[in-house]
Amino acid sequence: MVVENVQKEFIEVAHRIVWCTVATVDRHGRPRSRVLHPYWELDGDQLVGWIVTRPTPVKVAHLANSPYLSCSYWDPSHDTAFADCRAEWIDDVPTRQRVWELYRAAPEPLGFDFWSVFADGPPSEIVSLLRLTPYRLRITDVARLSGQKAPLSWP
Repeated sequence: MVVENVQKEFIEVAHRIVWCTVATVDRHGRPRSRVLHPYWELDGDQLVGWIVTRPTPVKVAHLANSPYLSCSYWDPSHDTAFADCRAEWIDDVPTRQRVWELYRAAPEPLGFDFWSVFADGPPSEIVSLLRLTPYRLRITDVARLSGQKAPLSWP
């Protein structure tokens, strides 16, 4: 299956499940997980993820130590999607504004209006934006987990 098809199926699963566990590692190599709400889009042939989040001291320190994180989606029917990514903080206000609008325009349950929580909007210092660039994707379901079908993955 070509990468574009894997990316599109990943987006379908991720946007249906919505919330994912995101793991980073500290300077001692120890993982730490939290639940976040990424938005994924294709920018040409490149899959890009966006997370509007607070730049907590833990997240900032972990990503300064290692700019890599892992996103893990799961639902009760055992559909799963994983994205291992490089993450970077985005300070560019026009990009932050565009991403906030993507979230606001998305249908529920994916959509969310961040202005309801962060009244100062995209320029606010209490909220930031992470850009995720995947280097590995994997998608499974019950048939794939039981060996009836091969998992979808890239690369």
